[in-house]
Amino acid sequence: MNLSHLPLRVTIGAYVLNSGLSKLNLEGEAAVSVHGMAVGAIPPVKRVPPETFARLLAGTEIALGAALLLPVIPSALVGAGLVGFGGGLVRLYWATPGMHGPGDPRPTQHGTGLAKDSWLVGAGLTLLLDDLFGRAAGKRRALGRRLGGRPRRG
Repeated sequence: MNLSHLPLRVTIGAYVLNSGLSKLNLEGEAAVSVHGMAVGAIPPVKRVPPETFARLLAGTEIALGAALLLPVIPSALVGAGLVGFGGGLVRLYWATPGMHGPGDPRPTQHGTGLAKDSWLVGAGLTLLLDDLFGRAAGKRRALGRRLGGRPRRG
Protein backbone atom coordinates (compact mmCIF):
# COMPACT_ATOMS: atom_id res chain seq x y z
CA MET A 1 0.00 0.00 0.00
CA ASN A 2 1.21 3.46 -0.87
CA LEU A 3 1.59 5.52 2.30
CA SER A 4 -0.22 8.45 0.65
CA HIS A 5 -3.34 6.23 0.39
CA LEU A 6 -3.49 5.80 4.17
CA PRO A 7 -5.57 8.91 5.04
CA LEU A 8 -8.13 8.13 2.35
CA ARG A 9 -8.33 4.45 3.24
CA VAL A 10 -8.62 5.03 6.99
CA THR A 11 -11.30 7.73 6.82
CA ILE A 12 -13.45 5.96 4.23
CA GLY A 13 -12.80 2.54 5.77
CA ALA A 14 -13.92 3.70 9.22
CA TYR A 15 -17.01 5.38 7.75
CA VAL A 16 -18.06 2.35 5.67
CA LEU A 17 -17.30 -0.11 8.48
CA ASN A 18 -19.41 1.91 10.92
CA SER A 19 -22.24 2.09 8.39
CA GLY A 20 -22.19 -1.69 8.01
CA LEU A 21 -22.08 -2.31 11.75
CA SER A 22 -25.07 -0.01 12.23
CA LYS A 23 -27.09 -2.06 9.69
CA LEU A 24 -26.09 -5.44 11.13
CA ASN A 25 -29.25 -5.88 13.20
CA LEU A 26 -31.82 -4.14 11.00
CA GLU A 27 -35.20 -5.76 11.33
CA GLY A 28 -38.82 -4.97 10.65
CA GLU A 29 -39.63 -1.54 9.21
CA ALA A 30 -35.99 -0.45 9.09
CA ALA A 31 -35.04 -3.45 6.92
CA VAL A 32 -38.14 -2.95 4.76
CA SER A 33 -37.23 0.72 4.24
CA VAL A 34 -33.65 0.00 3.14
CA HIS A 35 -34.88 -2.83 0.95
CA GLY A 36 -37.59 -0.65 -0.61
CA MET A 37 -35.09 2.01 -1.68
CA ALA A 38 -32.86 -0.62 -3.25
CA VAL A 39 -35.79 -2.24 -5.10
CA GLY A 40 -36.67 1.14 -6.60
CA ALA A 41 -33.23 1.36 -8.20
CA ILE A 42 -32.50 -2.31 -8.83
CA PRO A 43 -35.81 -4.19 -9.33
CA PRO A 44 -34.34 -7.75 -9.12
CA VAL A 45 -33.53 -7.04 -5.44
CA LYS A 46 -37.27 -7.54 -4.86
CA ARG A 47 -36.67 -11.31 -4.87
CA VAL A 48 -34.47 -11.01 -1.77
CA PRO A 49 -36.36 -10.75 1.55
CA PRO A 50 -35.83 -7.38 3.31
CA GLU A 51 -34.03 -8.75 6.38
CA THR A 52 -31.76 -10.91 4.20
CA PHE A 53 -30.98 -7.91 2.02
CA ALA A 54 -30.17 -5.79 5.08
CA ARG A 55 -27.76 -8.47 6.38
CA LEU A 56 -26.10 -8.77 2.96
CA LEU A 57 -25.73 -5.00 2.72
CA ALA A 58 -24.30 -4.84 6.24
CA GLY A 59 -21.86 -7.66 5.46
CA THR A 60 -20.74 -5.97 2.26
CA GLU A 61 -20.11 -2.69 4.06
CA ILE A 62 -18.27 -4.41 6.91
CA ALA A 63 -16.08 -6.36 4.48
CA LEU A 64 -15.30 -3.30 2.37
CA GLY A 65 -14.62 -1.10 5.40
CA ALA A 66 -12.31 -3.72 6.94
CA ALA A 67 -10.49 -4.23 3.63
CA LEU A 68 -9.85 -0.49 3.39
CA LEU A 69 -8.44 -0.48 6.92
CA LEU A 70 -6.11 -3.44 6.32
CA PRO A 71 -2.92 -2.15 4.70
CA VAL A 72 -2.01 -5.59 3.31
CA ILE A 73 -4.90 -5.45 0.85
CA PRO A 74 -3.81 -3.69 -2.36
CA SER A 75 -5.26 -0.25 -2.98
CA ALA A 76 -6.28 -1.27 -6.51
CA LEU A 77 -8.45 -4.05 -5.06
CA VAL A 78 -10.18 -1.92 -2.44
CA GLY A 79 -10.47 0.88 -4.99
CA ALA A 80 -12.33 -1.47 -7.32
CA GLY A 81 -14.60 -2.44 -4.41
CA LEU A 82 -15.32 1.21 -3.68
CA VAL A 83 -16.12 1.91 -7.33
CA GLY A 84 -18.59 -0.98 -7.39
CA PHE A 85 -20.22 -0.14 -4.09
CA GLY A 86 -20.30 3.60 -4.76
CA GLY A 87 -21.63 2.94 -8.25
CA GLY A 88 -24.57 1.09 -6.73
CA LEU A 89 -25.29 4.05 -4.47
CA VAL A 90 -25.07 6.48 -7.39
CA ARG A 91 -27.52 4.22 -9.26
CA LEU A 92 -29.83 4.49 -6.27
CA TYR A 93 -29.56 8.29 -6.44
CA TRP A 94 -30.37 8.41 -10.16
CA ALA A 95 -33.26 5.94 -10.00
CA THR A 96 -35.03 7.24 -6.90
CA PRO A 97 -37.73 9.82 -7.72
CA GLY A 98 -37.31 13.22 -6.11
CA MET A 99 -33.56 12.93 -5.56
CA HIS A 100 -32.82 15.29 -8.47
CA GLY A 101 -34.86 17.36 -10.88
CA PRO A 102 -35.89 15.98 -14.29
CA GLY A 103 -32.88 16.18 -16.60
CA ASP A 104 -30.85 17.89 -13.86
CA PRO A 105 -27.98 16.04 -12.17
CA ARG A 106 -27.96 18.44 -9.21
CA PRO A 107 -29.60 16.99 -6.11
CA THR A 108 -32.76 18.27 -4.56
CA GLN A 109 -32.75 18.88 -0.83
CA HIS A 110 -33.93 15.27 -0.40
CA GLY A 111 -31.26 13.94 -2.75
CA THR A 112 -28.19 15.47 -1.13
CA GLY A 113 -27.73 12.52 1.23
CA LEU A 114 -27.48 10.08 -1.67
CA ALA A 115 -25.66 12.37 -4.11
CA LYS A 116 -22.78 12.72 -1.69
CA ASP A 117 -22.02 9.02 -2.12
CA SER A 118 -20.49 9.87 -5.49
CA TRP A 119 -17.30 10.61 -3.52
CA LEU A 120 -16.93 6.87 -2.99
CA VAL A 121 -16.63 6.38 -6.75
CA GLY A 122 -14.05 9.17 -7.01
CA ALA A 123 -12.03 7.84 -4.09
CA GLY A 124 -12.20 4.31 -5.46
CA LEU A 125 -10.99 5.43 -8.88
CA THR A 126 -8.16 7.39 -7.25
CA LEU A 127 -6.96 4.35 -5.30
CA LEU A 128 -7.35 2.02 -8.28
CA LEU A 129 -5.64 4.22 -10.86
CA ASP A 130 -2.87 5.46 -8.58
CA ASP A 131 -2.02 1.92 -7.51
CA LEU A 132 -2.05 0.56 -11.07
CA PHE A 133 -0.15 3.46 -12.65
CA GLY A 134 2.22 3.72 -9.69
CA ARG A 135 3.17 0.05 -10.08
CA ALA A 136 3.60 0.48 -13.84
CA ALA A 137 5.89 3.48 -13.32
CA GLY A 138 7.94 1.53 -10.78
CA LYS A 139 8.36 -1.32 -13.25
CA ARG A 140 9.50 1.10 -15.97
CA ARG A 141 12.09 2.62 -13.62
CA ALA A 142 13.34 -0.81 -12.59
CA LEU A 143 13.61 -1.91 -16.22
CA GLY A 144 15.55 1.26 -17.06
CA ARG A 145 18.01 0.58 -14.25
CA ARG A 146 18.51 -3.01 -15.41
CA LEU A 147 19.14 -1.85 -18.95
CA GLY A 148 21.66 0.72 -17.73
CA GLY A 149 19.60 3.75 -18.64
CA ARG A 150 18.88 6.76 -16.55
CA PRO A 151 15.82 6.28 -14.34
CA ARG A 152 12.88 8.34 -15.57
CA ARG A 153 10.76 10.34 -13.20
CA GLY A 154 7.05 9.62 -12.86
